[in-house]
Amino acid sequence: MTKKITIEPVTRIEGHGKVTIHLDDNNQVTESRFHIVEFRGFEKFIQGRPYWEAPVVVQRLCGICPVSHHLAAAKAIDQVVGVDANGLTAVGEKMRRLMHYGQIFQSHALHFFYLAAPDLLFGIDADPKKRNIISVIQEHKELAKKGIQLRKFGQEIIRATAGKKIHGISAVPGGIHKNLSKAEIEYFLNDINVPSVSTCIQWMEEILDFMKDYHVKNKSWIHGFSDFPSNHLSLVGEDNCMDLYHGKLRAVDTHGKVILDNIDYNDYLNYFSEDVKAWTYLKFPYLKQLGPQKGWNRVGPLSRLNVCEALPTPRAQKRLEEYRRFTGQRINNMGLYYHWARLIEMLHCAEYMQDLLEDDDLQNKDLIIKGTRRPEGVGVIEAPRGTLLHHYEVSDMDEITRCNLIVSTTHNNEAMNRAVNIVAKRTLNNNSQVTEAMLNEIEVAIRAYDPCLSCATHAVGDMPLKVSLLDHKGKVLQEITKT
Repeated sequence: MTKKITIEPVTRIEGHGKVTIHLDDNNQVTESRFHIVEFRGFEKFIQGRPYWEAPVVVQRLCGICPVSHHLAAAKAIDQVVGVDANGLTAVGEKMRRLMHYGQIFQSHALHFFYLAAPDLLFGIDADPKKRNIISVIQEHKELAKKGIQLRKFGQEIIRATAGKKIHGISAVPGGIHKNLSKAEIEYFLNDINVPSVSTCIQWMEEILDFMKDYHVKNKSWIHGFSDFPSNHLSLVGEDNCMDLYHGKLRAVDTHGKVILDNIDYNDYLNYFSEDVKAWTYLKFPYLKQLGPQKGWNRVGPLSRLNVCEALPTPRAQKRLEEYRRFTGQRINNMGLYYHWARLIEMLHCAEYMQDLLEDDDLQNKDLIIKGTRRPEGVGVIEAPRGTLLHHYEVSDMDEITRCNLIVSTTHNNEAMNRAVNIVAKRTLNNNSQVTEAMLNEIEVAIRAYDPCLSCATHAVGDMPLKVSLLDHKGKVLQEITKT
């Protein structure tokens, strides 16, 4: 006999999902699940489209991180036209990289300042009416102002490189549609309507000081909130340094042992498989060598800092060293540290963008290169939320015949389910009354991963949250509703 609590929808994330929690007659949590309730379907309806449409069409998966899908698809289609990732022209690769780092910069700013900060600044048990960006603006004006301006900078980088802030068109098979003019570059090097890139770097240093101080003051609850062993996966570049645009796949276990040693992502099918469960539309990827029970991986900022040996920009590298000293361990399995890791990546992106903006190659006109046609292509990129894979097979008639996507949030599926279960047991066991604050703790565990559920498919209209606590006969014991 069990009772069931349902949280639907989970709030302050991209897309819609729900959580179900089952309790026995002694109010002990027996099972918790994180459900994705919307079907994506892009892998099917992209079939039959001309291959050159893929980079433009598939980014409609998401309104939050379309650049990631745009570029992952472009990298795969590059291979179809016979151009490998290291075969682009200098301006082609650097424009794409600038676009990508701008995307990660703005997406991380959105998540931290708009979605996560209300919990961190006001507390998990604060009045729900207060846990929002408006209250952050009212009570932490300077922090909010910087967060909004930092996101604007990233969006402007996307506009300049992709043609539009959302659903751009610039990445084309074998290269890029445009370069940057000297005037466009100056716009980002000087404080003109948006903070300059050097101002962004300065602000990120200040915000990272704030974040370290926050962790010092709140270490006890952050450390114990959602800590569990897992593997970690990401791309790495030369010398196992972080590379968010291109590299080889590397994974480490919970102790730092390498379990996937810098493989070419074109061979991913030899190493990865995906499990399916009846209660969610989101699949469960895992390493074949370890199986579905032990082969799942976390991805995203926390995992990237675990997998890489170093960051290739000096300020961010110092912050990485500081972060690792604070936790006292090489591998960090504590879920709430995703937020600190995200800010370190923002500083890295700002430094990287500054180097690119000062590179004369951005003004070159040699935009596209062509090769010998191939029947398929694979593209992998580090999206804001983690490792993203696009794989296309193309017919002799130039039509896409097969598409496989492994989205970042899919990798984190098992981890999010485990986080929900851990927090639910700690929070709800032995409690006969369920409060809104208890439920928000479970949402906070999910929010740390910045999931993009069903690739940010949105519903129209109001999305209220109603939680009902039922006994084993279905009798309503308690109901909580929030809008």
